Amino acid sequence: MWHERLRADGYCIIPGLLPQASLAKLDRDLEDSFEDTPFGQGDFYGYRTKRFGSLLRRSPIMAELVLQPLVLGLAHAVLAGACDRIQLNVAQAIAIHPGEIEQFPHCDHDMWAGAKGVHEYLLNVIWPLTEFTADNGATRLYPGTHRQQVGDLADLPAWVVAEARPGDAICFLGSTVHGAGPNASNSVRRGALIGYSLGWLKPYENQWLAYPPAIARHFPRELAELAGYVQHRPNLGNYEGQCPSILLGTDVPAYPQATDALRPDQAEAVRAFAETRGRSL
Repeated sequence: MWHERLRADGYCIIPGLLPQASLAKLDRDLEDSFEDTPFGQGDFYGYRTKRFGSLLRRSPIMAELVLQPLVLGLAHAVLAGACDRIQLNVAQAIAIHPGEIEQFPHCDHDMWAGAKGVHEYLLNVIWPLTEFTADNGATRLYPGTHRQQVGDLADLPAWVVAEARPGDAICFLGSTVHGAGPNASNSVRRGALIGYSLGWLKPYENQWLAYPPAIARHFPRELAELAGYVQHRPNLGNYEGQCPSILLGTDVPAYPQATDALRPDQAEAVRAFAETRGRSL
């Protein structure tokens, strides 16, 4: 059902997907970071908005959000047709303070220069940490814009305000025009943004700097792979010709053995070619 809504409208809001207590715990874990992070600099990021990443090392609750089965299933359904595996694109906290203006309407897939309209590049999920309302800067979504090229802001349809509560999941495609609303209230609107993208793209957040091996080796395997500690066939993202997951072990070889990481069709073609040249193992 939710996949169909994504395909039809470019977004969906799934109510009550996680316990409110989990989001309250995450909000508490991030309290110091929200306090210490300075306001942004720039008309896009906003001068009354705070943003910081590396959330998987700031709170153990983040793994629950990133690996939430329904959301992860949606990400695979949206993206898997155009890649060998998906990856974590971003895990970022955002706090919109009173007085912030509305954000420039945009598509997140525009951060990549590839041709658009052939496949999706990205699925975003916003997890509210506070209630999202029309007054405090809830995200504005523009239904149907994932199916059109918007050349001028005047061509945008009427927006939908993504009003939601902690525990709800606001999902939207990378091709859907959206933007944070203005915060005309007296309270701060907080949320956690998680993005999943095609595994062969350069991610928005540099995952290896956010989660170096000393941190990532404590992740569950699926989470470590989403954070970049796996190859995307063929051989993309390797370390010395090996899967970068070798860096998560305690005994990393000084000279790793370069080893093919090919799709089955590629491995078969390469093997057949090698046999015609006399190689046999």
